[in-house]
Amino acid sequence: MTWDWSAVGDFMPHFWDGLLVTLQALALGSLISFALGLVWALLMRTPTRWVRWPIGVVTEFIRNTPLLVQLFFLFYVLPEWNITFSALTTGVVAIGLHYSTYTMQVYRAGIEGVPPGQWEAATALSLPVRRTWTAVILPQAIRRVVPALGNYVISMLKDTPLLMAITVLDMLGEARLYSQQHFQFTEPLTVIGVAFILISYPASLLMRALERRLVR
Repeated sequence: MTWDWSAVGDFMPHFWDGLLVTLQALALGSLISFALGLVWALLMRTPTRWVRWPIGVVTEFIRNTPLLVQLFFLFYVLPEWNITFSALTTGVVAIGLHYSTYTMQVYRAGIEGVPPGQWEAATALSLPVRRTWTAVILPQAIRRVVPALGNYVISMLKDTPLLMAITVLDMLGEARLYSQQHFQFTEPLTVIGVAFILISYPASLLMRALERRLVR
């Protein structure tokens, strides 16, 4: 086996296209998972069990179903019900929905970690419920869970290659397409592997530094 630098040069334009798609899926999927996870967490704290029970069933089902199965369902089954999205949109929704069930648990832990005295102080000051959540509880809870949310962003990054299964040309999709067209697999796949390391490892270091800063 010989290394062909010219193949690397030929592949790089395709790599940058795939990288852009990967980062788009990661950024939008993260936003959906963070926002929807917070919604799930707040709904699970409502006093009405007719709200908590359906939310619990739905989130448990999503969390215990493989992401790949959810991708196939959204991309191939929903069109039979006249609900159609582009491949990238489907991938973003699937990643965001899947990981929202995990970020929900992170938010719940953060909320439950707020000292009881904070709740009692808000009650003693007769703060409205909305004000209690937005000014007292959530700022403290979110500050506690930022490192954990960052870890899930890294996990989402490593799951973006699954989008190739529904024809999204992310980094791995571009590498696979190039390899099949030029019968050169080593160079593009190696470039993709190095790219994932160069993205995820600095991100993990950043999360550790952020965690240490928040602890102080």
